[in-house]
Amino acid sequence: MTVLPTEEETGLSSSQTMVDGGPGCPVLAGEGLSFSDISGNRDDGLDDLTQRILRRNCASVCKLASSRAPDLRTVVGKIVSEVAADLEARMLMAARDKGRANDPPSKGRANDPLSAWAAEILEWTGSQSLLSTTGSRYSNDSASRPLAADYVTPFFESFMLFVAHHVKAHFSEQAATGLLKPEDCRLILPVVNKDMEAERTDSYSSDYVNPADFVSVECGMFPLSCSVERQATPAPHRIVADVKIVGHPGDFNKAELRLATKTKALFFNQHNRRFAWGLTAFSCTIHAYVFGTDGIWASTAMDVSSAKGRRALISLLVDWSLCSVDRLGFDPSIRYVVDGSVGGPYLEIDVHEMDESTGKVELDMYYSQQCVGAADRLTGRRARYFAASTSRKSMNTPAFLIKDMWTASGSGSAGDTRESSFLNVLHAEFDKSSEFSGSFSRLVSAGPVYISRGNTLVADSTAMAFSRLPSTTQGATKGSGDIKGSSSSNAQRSSNSCVRQHRRTVTKWPGYMISAADNPSQAIIAVADAMAALSAAYAKCKILHGNISDQAILLQKIVGGIKGVLADFDYASYAGDDADAVPELMLFQSIRSLEDPKSVRTLLDDCESLLYLVCWLGTFGINQAQRAAYAARHVAGLEPYLPIMAWNQGAATDIANAKRTHMDISRSFTRDILNRMHDNDGPLRHLAEDIHRALFLHPDCYGADTIPNPISDQALREVNMPEALREALQTGRTRDPLVLRNDNDNVIAILVNLFDVLARHRDVALATLGAAAANTAGGAEEGAGA
Repeated sequence: MTVLPTEEETGLSSSQTMVDGGPGCPVLAGEGLSFSDISGNRDDGLDDLTQRILRRNCASVCKLASSRAPDLRTVVGKIVSEVAADLEARMLMAARDKGRANDPPSKGRANDPLSAWAAEILEWTGSQSLLSTTGSRYSNDSASRPLAADYVTPFFESFMLFVAHHVKAHFSEQAATGLLKPEDCRLILPVVNKDMEAERTDSYSSDYVNPADFVSVECGMFPLSCSVERQATPAPHRIVADVKIVGHPGDFNKAELRLATKTKALFFNQHNRRFAWGLTAFSCTIHAYVFGTDGIWASTAMDVSSAKGRRALISLLVDWSLCSVDRLGFDPSIRYVVDGSVGGPYLEIDVHEMDESTGKVELDMYYSQQCVGAADRLTGRRARYFAASTSRKSMNTPAFLIKDMWTASGSGSAGDTRESSFLNVLHAEFDKSSEFSGSFSRLVSAGPVYISRGNTLVADSTAMAFSRLPSTTQGATKGSGDIKGSSSSNAQRSSNSCVRQHRRTVTKWPGYMISAADNPSQAIIAVADAMAALSAAYAKCKILHGNISDQAILLQKIVGGIKGVLADFDYASYAGDDADAVPELMLFQSIRSLEDPKSVRTLLDDCESLLYLVCWLGTFGINQAQRAAYAARHVAGLEPYLPIMAWNQGAATDIANAKRTHMDISRSFTRDILNRMHDNDGPLRHLAEDIHRALFLHPDCYGADTIPNPISDQALREVNMPEALREALQTGRTRDPLVLRNDNDNVIAILVNLFDVLARHRDVALATLGAAAANTAGGAEEGAGA
């Protein structure tokens, strides 16, 4: 789970309130590691990314940051003109000073930071023609040689400082007009603690190439009272954008992928990000990027070796300094507050509901200090989960779970409307059942997120957020997945519209994500309880879940033990219905749903998803500490590439083929999956082995792979297989065991066996926890006696 940073981490006093970039900004910093962070470390998804969701040369990208108000745009335009004019004049003076080696500049100009920054900008932007006199590392080379990344970096930072100085100087004068308020303005400053990135020579080698090839700089936002200078590393909530500076043209695409990867971490750590900005710099060429839910837009080039290009970059930085917080990509309906009287920083979260009787939008306020499920994807639904309360004083004992997400609009889309419908059916059926009462999340409210536009509340959507950007055919119909672990073929199934609605669902507090489990036994109990609830939902209401994942199974720590809760019914359906909404994350999807998104779902698909979840937990760990330890070993080259990572990389058909290969027979499953588990000989391995046996090794539908051609009698004798499979091979008939598995008799037999497996493992887990508790109590008594 993600916990808010302390006051020491934010650097703010207990009395400061986070407002639009003034003393802070409404952004919550988080920590942790997502599944896709673990499995998406290889840089092999760039071509897929650029083909699907990156649109280049969009002239309107930088306009997204400009104000909606015409009078404020006029003020910004005047500031931009003044900054640009001053920069050009000072660069001209610096050029003249450089040409008069025996006539140095006046003492006043030499001590003027603006003149010093202008001289550095001249060194950068005019260095292609002044290499012979600047003494740069490339002074003996052709004037067209690219500039090293670490050479460009201080000059880029000086450009930011020059603009920030003017913004600060102009603010008092402009504030008198009433158009600007302190909370509307901020200084955009570079961070001193730059990441001098070193590119690995291959995916897992510890050998590095010249670190001057890549530099990563963070743009932070600071209050107007802050000194205009390079800043120490700020709290994560202050980061506006990442800048990737690259030294070689052949590495530019790689820099874009690195920017996308860093931006993905930004979404994971800043829990009210609607969209994100980024920059790349190569020599004197700057590009701005906007990362949306279903696309990435790159601006036309800003060539800072020309006055026009410098003015364009000045305009973007001034807009970032003065624009409203939503133009920076933040969500104004989630505000970050620091208050020492309640134990540190927290979030204020707006939840709106439409009053059907009056037609008015009513506002409820919730408070949270824990993000129990961060957005772990660059694009798509990007769901976040908050443990919340209606009172600041009771945030440590949350009563509600808030889910914030971007759902695709149109018929067949997943979202809170679908979830509300199914939860209402489930509670009507099971509220009277003592066995399954409390086994499903209980809905409190659901609806759009509203954002203020002047005196009007407007429902938030991608159409509103990106209205200034060109439409993209990629959108939600192409490329709704992540950089890794998704494909256009998967995204095409999710929606027929590229518009997403920003929505928020509130349920009664059901428990934490399964990653809150302290040990495998707790995770197994949660899994078994949630699947038992699903079995009951299917038996009574014919409801299928459609998205069994780490966010769908919650763990509730109750008096006397552990209880699993089934949640996240965004993709639920009734048995027999065609699947009209498909999860964007393919990691846990069944093979049949990957290969044929319109195929009729069965309960076996949900059970198959459970197997993939158990395998993933067993491989990378059930909680953040275990996952972080694995990731650290992987980055250090101590962990090899694992076959299971193929479940989260590539197209839907690629992932389906990988799963067919791994699931086909006991030998392949043991070799590629079980033997690679972090939980190598523990309860999760044994549970995965038994689930696999139940799902894929049933005698009448043995295996997972299709076998279109007959094989030799000798090969048949060497393979220990059921007679039905042997006969199919000998006759040469194409045989798909996953089709045979859906035969009614096979379905019943498999499900009976599978849920018996889950019940037995749950009993073992309970006994293990009981024994551990008894040992702990005995040790405590022995210590007390001593």
